[in-house]
Amino acid sequence: MSATTHTVTEAAPTGVEPTAPAGTSRTAAVLALARFEARELFLQIPVFIFFLLYVGYTGWQLFSGREGMDEYPVLQNVDRDTQSGPLLLAVAIFVCVNRAVLRSRRRDTDRHLDVLVMEPWRRTVAHGLSVVPCAALTALVVAFQFTWAAMKPGAVGHGSAAELAVAPLMVLLSGVLGVLSARLIRNSFAAPLFVVGLSAMATLASSASGGARWEEWLWPAVSERGADPFPSELLGRPAAWHALYLAGLVVLLLCLAVLLGGGRTRAVKAVTALALAATAAGVVGQSPGDSAGLLAARTKASVSPQKVQSCVEHGRSTYCAFPEWTGRTADWAGIVDRVQSLAGGSAGGERITVRQRIDARYGLTSDAALPSATTPATVTVGTRWGGNRVPEFAVGVASVLVAGDEKSGGEICGGRAVTTVWLALGALPDPMEAFKNVRLDDSVKGAGLVLTPTNGLSLSAEQTRVVRELLEKSRYGVVPKVKAHWAELTSPKTSTARVAELLGVPAGAKANGSASEGDSCGEQ
Repeated sequence: MSATTHTVTEAAPTGVEPTAPAGTSRTAAVLALARFEARELFLQIPVFIFFLLYVGYTGWQLFSGREGMDEYPVLQNVDRDTQSGPLLLAVAIFVCVNRAVLRSRRRDTDRHLDVLVMEPWRRTVAHGLSVVPCAALTALVVAFQFTWAAMKPGAVGHGSAAELAVAPLMVLLSGVLGVLSARLIRNSFAAPLFVVGLSAMATLASSASGGARWEEWLWPAVSERGADPFPSELLGRPAAWHALYLAGLVVLLLCLAVLLGGGRTRAVKAVTALALAATAAGVVGQSPGDSAGLLAARTKASVSPQKVQSCVEHGRSTYCAFPEWTGRTADWAGIVDRVQSLAGGSAGGERITVRQRIDARYGLTSDAALPSATTPATVTVGTRWGGNRVPEFAVGVASVLVAGDEKSGGEICGGRAVTTVWLALGALPDPMEAFKNVRLDDSVKGAGLVLTPTNGLSLSAEQTRVVRELLEKSRYGVVPKVKAHWAELTSPKTSTARVAELLGVPAGAKANGSASEGDSCGEQ
């Protein structure tokens, strides 16, 4: 009798979760996958290019040697300036993370991943963590950018850690949103359409709500620019609440992606509840408008700045500034001394008061013009300094020395306009460049408006010509004539032609047999 041999094949049980080999930590596996995905993310062309552009543009801003107001930073504005830089990088990260999560679906390897010891929700966590190195590098760029500004000798004000946290949190949020969108819509072509759709929806929502504060602050970055820098205590920005909102939203969206991936553990549900509470608290905290106390403080600083300012003396004059700007009074004094060194009569030794002024009543986005002061011998200076603000301030000082007060200085005409502009610019290192910068049209020919911290000063074409020729002369040859004829040069009755004659400038060409343009106030 022959024996029959039967081979029995035992089917693998279904529905049983694979167990990890002994000694293998699932947390270590998640971190290892996160490191791998982070490296792959940096190798993606869009992320690599936009990160280089972000770093390069930031470096160009810091090291290009540009002069002007960047040399005198206000730190409560600098921290907000760091927020918009990584915006394109964030979009690139969103698209690339979305594609990374859907990689297994595109390559038809989902069934292979299902036999691994790492569940889909743990892989979701790893994809979320892969964005952390990008956010950390963004934080380093932000920290360097702010530190560089803070170390400049002309820096004033105080920065906010919550404001500086916005850029790295925005990068984290974009990556987590890419993970969540991949779990919701399992098609890689949906990511670019999602970005376009989100932008369109946001625009429509903003139009429908009329730009309401609560809707505006739902965006990751809210710069609120337009007005001159405010003192720190007048900002009224809910920066800490906004940072809490962004941090909570990052965790909440990642938890939602994990829940969609099957990770419905108690720990995940607890973290989701906490993240939801933090997000809601941030939204509630950042939504209210400016408080009555803040509005009162802004009005006080705008209408009665002397009540909140500190005053110091430099030489003959007094300089009053908001507390964060008191270190800048020496720079103002240097300009005042230069202008007065060219003046004649009592103006050369006149005691003037330089007062810093802002108009904070209309918020951070309002570019409200400052009205001219009517107090005698008082000159206005703003919260910006450097660049064109220097010759503008010099013109303001000169107009007060010539006319007595700012309001009258904005209305001068005839020969006094020539005297004022030369007095303001004659002692600057490059008077012709300053003349071009202080003009509204950036030219040194023809009629135009000369800017000041308050109302501008109008020059006719003939007055512009006389000023230009005076500035091209050596000031050492002009100063004795100015001091000798000071009374006549500053008289309202003196014409432009007479000033040109007194200061040795050839007469202008006649037009149709008439007198030269701008010879008197009546011809302005």
